[in-house]
Amino acid sequence: MRLEWQLRSACGYAELGMDRESMAELNAIPKAMQDRPEVLQLRLHHLMMRKSWQRALTLSRKLCRLVPRSGAGFLHAGFCLNQLGRTEEARAMLLKGPPSLRREPIYYYNLGCYEALLGHPQDARRHLETSFRMDASFREIANEDPDLKAVQPLL
Repeated sequence: MRLEWQLRSACGYAELGMDRESMAELNAIPKAMQDRPEVLQLRLHHLMMRKSWQRALTLSRKLCRLVPRSGAGFLHAGFCLNQLGRTEEARAMLLKGPPSLRREPIYYYNLGCYEALLGHPQDARRHLETSFRMDASFREIANEDPDLKAVQPLL
């Protein structure tokens, strides 16, 4: 019960942009529970918001090991790798994710971004169109995404 309360508090602070307070709540969670996926995901959120890509990558990989059936770790690890300029590795990480990821439009969107950056415009277009069919709001995001500049005319 205490863990649930601490996590709710940490999430609430994070939603309000009160990162210091959120981290304090996370740090107050007993050491034995620090590797719980929900704790790791919120820590990961903070690292990514700070653009601490290397530390976020380490945590994402840990999440992949702890909950390999969850796509979150694979999505975040891929994103971090891409931000670190390691786009080929980002693509490979995303492709290693669990089958459940294939039901998520963000999977195809990110894959489209990586393909575009790697100079594979037709593959990028195919993946992006899949994400748009699954969730039309991704089309609007794509219009502003600098990673997709090279494939904008194809969209």
